[in-house]
Amino acid sequence: MRDYKWLHEYCLNRFGSVAALEARLPSPRSAAELRAISNDRYLSVMSLRIFRAGLRHSLVDSKWPAFEQVFFGFDSEKVVLMGAERLENLMHDARIIRHLGKLKSVPRNAQFILDVEAGYLPGIPSSSAARHLLQEVAGKQTRPAPGFAFGALIADWPVDDIVGLWKYLAKNGSQLGGLSAPRFLRMVGKDTFVPSDDMVAALKAQKIIDKVPTSLKERAAVQAAFNEWHKQSGRPLCQLSVMLAHTVNH
Repeated sequence: MRDYKWLHEYCLNRFGSVAALEARLPSPRSAAELRAISNDRYLSVMSLRIFRAGLRHSLVDSKWPAFEQVFFGFDSEKVVLMGAERLENLMHDARIIRHLGKLKSVPRNAQFILDVEAGYLPGIPSSSAARHLLQEVAGKQTRPAPGFAFGALIADWPVDDIVGLWKYLAKNGSQLGGLSAPRFLRMVGKDTFVPSDDMVAALKAQKIIDKVPTSLKERAAVQAAFNEWHKQSGRPLCQLSVMLAHTVNH
């Protein structure tokens, strides 16, 4: 595995200047910004990612205002009450993308968000800072502030175990496996790397993995590499991810 100095120099040579390189790099949102995002926006972005999977993003995005309408602005407490009959009726609505499996994921993920808001956190270790924070909020308020609890989960999950958050979202949410969890996190601004085709090719070239990282062992190896590059550079994972992806297909 090469060090960050090599990665930085490679990218500088590719783009010609520090300014050109920096212009291509994303910046994550702060923890305060992530906590401030409301539940309905988290559910909307989560659903947008799910519907984008396998389709042209521009097609899905053009239909999203209609999705906002039929799903009550992605208000979790309203969406979770949508039954099978209403979802079946949406299959006749030409304004949206009529994929029953993905439509069913919306109320399921609404319930997931509400469970987190209520302090129901299966699978999160008792020592986790996110668990302590969420349980404290749930204990002090009969109804946590909208979006606070789910935003806190996203904000406070440590980035040195971001693959753990991918796993948690995939296990407890609906249709959030594969690339959907990391891409959702990137879309809302949580610092994460994304195992795109180029990034996986670069990781193979550095002999960190030999295939798409799907197992816990493979993901742990990728996490360890990013943690080391972060330690060496101080850069967020999302920037390191983009830089690494640019070391292939030159």
